[in-house]
Amino acid sequence: MHLRYGLNPHQPATAEPIGPPPFRVINSDPSAINLLDAITGWNLVRDARRQLGVPVAASIKHVAPAGVAAAGPVDSVIMDSWAVDGRPSPVLSAYLRARDADPRSSYGDLLAVSDPVDLELARFLATVISDGIVAPGFESGAIDILRRKRRGRYLIMEADPAVRPPQSELRELGGLRITQASDHGTLDAALLPPDLPEATRADALLAMITARYTPSNTVVAVRDGQAIGIAGGQQSRVDCTRLAVAKAATWWLRRHPSAALIAGPPARRRQDRINLQLALATGDPTPEEARLLAAELADRLPTATDRAAWLSRLDRVIIAHDGAIPFRDNIDHAARIGTTMIIEPGGSTAAEPVEQACTDHNITLIRTHRRLFHH
Repeated sequence: MHLRYGLNPHQPATAEPIGPPPFRVINSDPSAINLLDAITGWNLVRDARRQLGVPVAASIKHVAPAGVAAAGPVDSVIMDSWAVDGRPSPVLSAYLRARDADPRSSYGDLLAVSDPVDLELARFLATVISDGIVAPGFESGAIDILRRKRRGRYLIMEADPAVRPPQSELRELGGLRITQASDHGTLDAALLPPDLPEATRADALLAMITARYTPSNTVVAVRDGQAIGIAGGQQSRVDCTRLAVAKAATWWLRRHPSAALIAGPPARRRQDRINLQLALATGDPTPEEARLLAAELADRLPTATDRAAWLSRLDRVIIAHDGAIPFRDNIDHAARIGTTMIIEPGGSTAAEPVEQACTDHNITLIRTHRRLFHH
């Protein structure tokens, strides 16, 4: 397969299939990062689709999901932010929910969807900044719409659902060749208590599957079929927890009534409006953002008390860790966003303090004995 380049433009690169290729390129030439994103995204949505039974979408940036969501209700914030009218199709709703989880990170993403791309999704993609898509099929006319993106350079890949990942994987790096068994063991309800409500079980599975395909250390916060806080690649697990909690809090605070008062197009570009909403939600605007917010909202800017009261309404969050939780501080941070369940492999020497912290915060702790490190 011809690649535009490797990880950087100065690195020539090629890709050779070692069996049936998992997807074929329909339009444009991928880079090495595009292929890594496509493999990560396709495996994630395929696994999640199999467990949840509904369309799933993932917004991938730099080999990590920025957002993942199952098809489901689209709230008024999503409808307003992305100028969506009516009731979106299931596959479009999945992507809207995935992209809206962290819309700053999803800017210029590679999208993976578990189901064929319909005309609704294709037309929506024509309006946003995105670099490519991998999907198991395309409705008639969808490819023609997507080909026009990025002056004909929009990357379109068709996945083959019949191709299964190989049993082993090989890496050559720095003069060493590493071979290991692939980590494609099933993540299903057998890892969870049998009496969980269906919606809770689905969120728990989505959190674990997302964690499996996010660079470690990984913490994933899920609510109502939407990963609202994904953090990975941190050397410290508590830093990963704090980042996932902060992202989930930002997602929720973007739903504060004040955020909707920020003027949208044609006064400003859509992404500029979203970025200003995010500045309001994080409570840490740049001086220029603070000036714009003060000029636009004046006395309607939420106070620290307003923000705390709004955040206290966030609930039913389920968090999954890819590795054992080493200290109770991870639980204390998670409790700040209405977490009701935490899933971890277990095995830490601090098992008892972690259990006590969960008891203190009325959080259900589930230990699966399945580590999900991904590098």
